[in-house]
Amino acid sequence: MPYRFNVSRRNSHQFGTGWVSLGAAKPTTISEAMLNAIPGGLAWGALLVVVWAAIQAPMAMIFIASLLSIYTAVRFTFAGVAVFYGLRLVRQDETTDWQAIYHQLSDEHSIPLDKVHHLVIIPNYREDEDILCETLNRLAQQRVAHQTTIILAMEAGEEDAAPKGARLKAQFDEVFANFFVAVHPKGLHQEMQCKSANEAWAAREAKRLLFEQEDSPLLHHVVVTTMDADTLWHPNYLEALGVKFATDPRRYHTFWQAPIRYHSNVWDINPVMRLVHGYSTCWELAYLAAPWWPALPMSSYSLSFKLLDSSGYWDTDVIADEWHMYIKAFFHRDGDLRLSPIFLPFSANATGGHNFWHALKERYNQTVRHAWGAKEIGYTIAQAQNHPHVDRFQSFNLLFRVAHDNLLAGVGWVILTLGTQLPALFHPQNIDEWTRSVPFILLQISFLCVTLLSILFWWVDVKTRPPRPYPMTTSERLQSLISLPALPTITLICVAIPVLYSQTRLMLGLPLKFRVTRKNIPKSGD
Repeated sequence: MPYRFNVSRRNSHQFGTGWVSLGAAKPTTISEAMLNAIPGGLAWGALLVVVWAAIQAPMAMIFIASLLSIYTAVRFTFAGVAVFYGLRLVRQDETTDWQAIYHQLSDEHSIPLDKVHHLVIIPNYREDEDILCETLNRLAQQRVAHQTTIILAMEAGEEDAAPKGARLKAQFDEVFANFFVAVHPKGLHQEMQCKSANEAWAAREAKRLLFEQEDSPLLHHVVVTTMDADTLWHPNYLEALGVKFATDPRRYHTFWQAPIRYHSNVWDINPVMRLVHGYSTCWELAYLAAPWWPALPMSSYSLSFKLLDSSGYWDTDVIADEWHMYIKAFFHRDGDLRLSPIFLPFSANATGGHNFWHALKERYNQTVRHAWGAKEIGYTIAQAQNHPHVDRFQSFNLLFRVAHDNLLAGVGWVILTLGTQLPALFHPQNIDEWTRSVPFILLQISFLCVTLLSILFWWVDVKTRPPRPYPMTTSERLQSLISLPALPTITLICVAIPVLYSQTRLMLGLPLKFRVTRKNIPKSGD
């Protein structure tokens, strides 16, 4: 039976969106408030304990901080191994003949490749039209563009949303199987104005437009890719995704994720900030490549329409849409869910700015928004309580992964930084004795290890960047040299402080203002 839609490729539809304003409402129940208070409460509790211990038991405080520093050094070492393993997997996937892989893996339970259909959702709000155009150009280069439906998810709060969507549709309509422009209405009941609500609206409208019947079997042949507006997919990503989807017997229990590289505008952002984004790039690759770390979806990812539909789509009142959707689907599937990597890196824009200080501010604001993902700690606990039949070890493993980085950036930073500085501040007469102690020596060794591995991450990022379009200036060279010794300070401003600020607001039940992060438009292309 041929793959059929109830709309032709020539059809278009416009409907509505609303995502840019308020982040999260104050919790409405005591239990939710208590769950939301966990990360911020632990961070402020750790601060009180550290201050007390620095005064009353300074050596014990230094010992505890040294243990955390050892853990951090070991974690960085494992990440370094995973990064090189990930680079090897990237080279392998980039040279793979995906058609041959399909013929090798397919059996009677596989979906014919020509029956696989891709639905690509592009949520956006006040995104520069040039960025959207470049994004669609990259999608048009996919080998399976003719098996792809694009749904450009616009926001009604953007004045030029419908005309902009119409212009882009006119430019790209011939390339794809279908091209829809979705305009999400403002002010819908119990919705936040956020990406998650935008995605949910667009996905439901896509189902209504594409399928004649509510329970159409063709739903089982559709794989959904949701992405940031500036995501530039690897030219082979959708083809590889289609092969994996078609041949995987667990296709309806899987998320697919490619590694992200913040390289689209790497030569147009401030040189000091390049190391920060390169550091993030390497960690995301490490999480995907390492078999000892469970990975979570990040930024742009894929899942079957059947999984999305049966799980109830994205919730319309969350900011961390990718983690929240994964947790929601995990418990909906009674723990039978996994994330499968596709090592074909996609490129994205890093935060930019008019100058260094503006770039610093934009990165700070982005981290504040990302750190709101600490709310998912409480959500995971609540879901585990509501699904007691799900294996406790699996639930705890997911909770540990969700909580780990959020707590390490909050509680961990307080213990590691203040726990090593405050004892010396309160007891300066003991500094000479402490510097000869085992905990202090361990601190220095750990710091050296983390520094060397940070240099390694910087080197890996430099080697994988796109070619430089113009010669490096003297000022750029100087700023690039400064970036490494400035990394601890930049990390404090761009990671630790915004994380603590965001977690404190979450603890107090204060709403978060959703701000669209400014990203420089690359002058040179990808």
